[in-house]
Amino acid sequence: MSNLSDCPKEECGVLGISTAGKDAARIGFFGLYALQHRGQEAAGIAVSDGRAIRVHKSQGLVSQVFDNEKLAPLVGSLGIGHTRYSTTGSNSDRNVQPYVVETMHGPMAVAHNGNLVNADQLRSKLLERGAGLQSSSDSEVLALMLAAAEGASWEERLASVMPQWQGAFSLVVLCAGKVIATRDPWGFRPLSMGRLASGGHVVASETGALQTVGCDNIREIDPGEIVVLSGQLARSHQGMKPSSTQARCTFEHIYFSRPDAFWDSMSIHQVRQRLGAELAREHPVEADIVMPVPDSSMPAAIGYAAESRITYTEGFVKNRYIGRTFIEPTDELRRQGVALKFNTLPENLFGKRVVMVDDSIVRGTTAGPLVRLLRDAGAAEVHVRVTCPPIAHPCFFGVDMGTHDELIAHQLGVPEIANHIGADSLGYLSLEQMMVAIGREDGYCNACFTGSYPVPVQLSLMSSKQRFDGVLG
Repeated sequence: MSNLSDCPKEECGVLGISTAGKDAARIGFFGLYALQHRGQEAAGIAVSDGRAIRVHKSQGLVSQVFDNEKLAPLVGSLGIGHTRYSTTGSNSDRNVQPYVVETMHGPMAVAHNGNLVNADQLRSKLLERGAGLQSSSDSEVLALMLAAAEGASWEERLASVMPQWQGAFSLVVLCAGKVIATRDPWGFRPLSMGRLASGGHVVASETGALQTVGCDNIREIDPGEIVVLSGQLARSHQGMKPSSTQARCTFEHIYFSRPDAFWDSMSIHQVRQRLGAELAREHPVEADIVMPVPDSSMPAAIGYAAESRITYTEGFVKNRYIGRTFIEPTDELRRQGVALKFNTLPENLFGKRVVMVDDSIVRGTTAGPLVRLLRDAGAAEVHVRVTCPPIAHPCFFGVDMGTHDELIAHQLGVPEIANHIGADSLGYLSLEQMMVAIGREDGYCNACFTGSYPVPVQLSLMSSKQRFDGVLG
């Protein structure tokens, strides 16, 4: 798939289902559809009928991987699902989840969202014990460690190995008679639970997926909490004490989550509007129109326009499915670059001083072509406003931001970036005002802005580009 975007990439979405009937796979299909934005390169569902685990998974969009024929054999009241964005070099069949493992306690399947910063050491220990690793994903490391853990039940085994996992993990586990879900003690990645009206429960990476499949009584699973779903029952206990330093991913608010999601008990849409309003206060400019880079920046642009009292309009029309096709463009089309993904509305732009609101600038490969598209459409001035601080450091907790060498804000200052992308002015929201918009003073991971990581990161990871060749979940 051609990468026509300069956006940070989320690694995946996970789902766990326990129903009163035998339709876990069909519920899983629609749940994964609602999580499709978190990963467009592979999908899989595993189900259990209380005795055996059946799985279907493949590269492709959810709609490409599953149809009625593929879902028909997946009969069971319990299931887990996964939709994946793979990093460079790791998009192969062997890395597609869920992983199914035969253990001395019976079959088990695992799906994981996140990244362990100590995955290399854990992998080495497994290899020393003779474990046969078949993929390059740390999610398989989690699965094999859990399979070999000690304890009288799967939840006890999970609690026994969790302290060894350093980093981000939102995890769903399927065994013969239950689904188990947990989050890391720092709370990096989201995971929520809801109750099905027809009986049973679902856990998912975003609350919108729970609403899609008809859940109510939705709540966030706490950091370190272990939830066990069986039949229509759900029970939970604290598998690990939450870390004293909580580290929710700020980018769930800025970009990743759908606007209908709730993260840390807050509406993503409302937070994004507040980010735009704070940006208008911090970086005002005389202009005629405010417009977003669709889609995630639309609420922020609305907030910027309302606060600045500048007219909100649309300047881009997004070709939404271009970035999700698996057909490579011709060389001529590839040279079109960003123009493949966006068309302009010249009648809204000609002769206007434009404020273009975007959620982030990562490598700097998209902002410049977008500015040129606006100028080609007749914009008199283009002022770029970004709803987060400059991204100057890599993420090691499940987000493909790029390496230090690839991040434009690690190489250039704000005036140089403005010149590089051809903007008349460039304003980033400060860290302080971003947190004002979110409504929290702490409890979030902002390492991609500050370089201060909530979990120690090895220097070998900091300097190696190879960490993007398949080690992420």
